[in-house]
Amino acid sequence: MKTQINGTDIIELGYPEGKIIGIALKINNKRNGFTRDEMIANYKNVLEAPENFIDDKVFSPLVIALIEKANEKPEDFIALNQNPNAYSAYGLDHIEDGARKQMEVAMKLPVTVAGALMPDAHQGYGLPIGGVLATKNAIIPYGVGVDIGCRMALSVYDIPENFYLENEAKFKRELIAHSKFGAGHGFHGQYKSNHAVLENDAFNMNPFVKNLKDKAWSQLGSSGGGNHFVEFGIMEFAKDDAVLNIPKGKYVALLTHSGSRGMGATIAGHYTKIAKDVCKLPEVARNLAYLDMNSQLGQEYWIAMNLAGDYASACHEIIHNKMEKALGASILAKVENHHNFAWKEIWNGEEVIVHRKGATPAGKGVMGIIPGSMTAPGFLVRGKGEENAINSASHGAGRQMSRTQAIKTITQTEMQTILKDYGVTLIGAGLDEAPMAYKDINLVMEAQQDLVDVVAKFTPKMVRMADDGSRED
Repeated sequence: MKTQINGTDIIELGYPEGKIIGIALKINNKRNGFTRDEMIANYKNVLEAPENFIDDKVFSPLVIALIEKANEKPEDFIALNQNPNAYSAYGLDHIEDGARKQMEVAMKLPVTVAGALMPDAHQGYGLPIGGVLATKNAIIPYGVGVDIGCRMALSVYDIPENFYLENEAKFKRELIAHSKFGAGHGFHGQYKSNHAVLENDAFNMNPFVKNLKDKAWSQLGSSGGGNHFVEFGIMEFAKDDAVLNIPKGKYVALLTHSGSRGMGATIAGHYTKIAKDVCKLPEVARNLAYLDMNSQLGQEYWIAMNLAGDYASACHEIIHNKMEKALGASILAKVENHHNFAWKEIWNGEEVIVHRKGATPAGKGVMGIIPGSMTAPGFLVRGKGEENAINSASHGAGRQMSRTQAIKTITQTEMQTILKDYGVTLIGAGLDEAPMAYKDINLVMEAQQDLVDVVAKFTPKMVRMADDGSRED
């Protein structure tokens, strides 16, 4: 029988972070007969005297990994830069230490040119979420992230606020009818959508990518788990916007947040494993393993990443097209931006690869959407092109509680109360997505006044999310 032991328990015993923790947890999942305390005692004894457990049928894999690690030499790894350039940070007082430390490690990569940390930053795998990193001729799969090309898409309708308030039942019906959520969930038979992205030659790049096409087709036009959503809200323009040609006023809008579904997650896992095999970095930087852009593997990942981004965009396009037809509305403006991606850009006169993991492109004049939470406002913004931020801004409010912490500390009553207070109708979602789990979006926006101008404010009114608490598959 398995006992409840997690990676933190093992790290606290003195085990090094990395694959050894995974081996230890795998042993715990398989072992029989030990209580939790006995298992912890065994882990401790193995660490102190591994030679005594070389032939042990339960712990020998852990012993082998510990001995191999003990014999690693610094020269076996790519050396990190011990005198890295400083990175820019915004809203640093509200960014956790874990994210800062991850950014410091990223700056030490020999391929790093520049970095920046956005005000919604929090700890992730490899590059922190909210981290921006410019590299020279190198692409980092975990610098892009698992949900490749995750994005925001906005449709502003010619529907006044009052029409929504008088017809909420209609909007709820259409929201349920034309959105689908959760890991593994997709469409079948006549309900499948067609899109030009399915004819992209990149699907034929290699057998690995080709095998993803059937699942991609099934999930085309659906949204993922976790913090992904489809929602109606009121978009308020405090003044006329000449660029979008929208007069001052309040309009009904559709806002969607999702990414490349199972296809993107599978690509990320596959090429991260390859990168770790070919790019031997010290343990502290292992999740930042990179691929040379001049190599075949680097080009494979680049093509696969762009395919996943195009696929994510197609998913949003299908949702918005369905909703436009269902509502019989005209669209005044459409805005779309993505994160969890890498771009070729010019930095200080040279081409670099800019990774934005949970960060919004904010070049001069570039439009973007920065959401808050299911009860907090989101903002339609226009980038200022701030070079110190590597032309970037936050991608949202950012979490202040982990999913586990939110589930443990927030009650259903508390969540229902805040939804009622803000007049928000919620379909689906778990406690891990409760508004209290997120930072104050107003503090985040205040910290990036040098990065973006606010064009309009979006107030959520009806939100749909995955109801099974699932993350992406």
